[in-house]
Amino acid sequence: MANDNNSSCACSSAPKLIFPCSGASDTGEITDRAARKLTKEGAGKMFCLAGIGGRVSGIMASTQSAAKILVIDGCPLHCARKTLEEAGFMEFEHLRLADLGLEKGKSPVCDEWIEKVAAQGRSFLNG
Repeated sequence: MANDNNSSCACSSAPKLIFPCSGASDTGEITDRAARKLTKEGAGKMFCLAGIGGRVSGIMASTQSAAKILVIDGCPLHCARKTLEEAGFMEFEHLRLADLGLEKGKSPVCDEWIEKVAAQGRSFLNG
């Protein structure tokens, strides 16, 4: 992220980016679908976590200029958080599904859980 020495971006054009883990488990699918829901609603923009892992220059630059970053992890391995940290991003909101009572392998994908995660994501993005 940009350094905070003298600047505070008040521009509305800087995106709010959402990085879900989108993992292979039920909770990974919930993170993905919640991020897509938030994007569809205009709360932020789902972005490419694989592009961060691959250090794709355009994705890295867009992420550096983001107004806010939300990382959504589906399980305690925190792969999405670790991917951003390994790429040098340290300032972001971190939503952990375990904090909402969801457990990998025991949380069927349903509208109720997707909305619960999206609601918490909205709060982080707007807070």
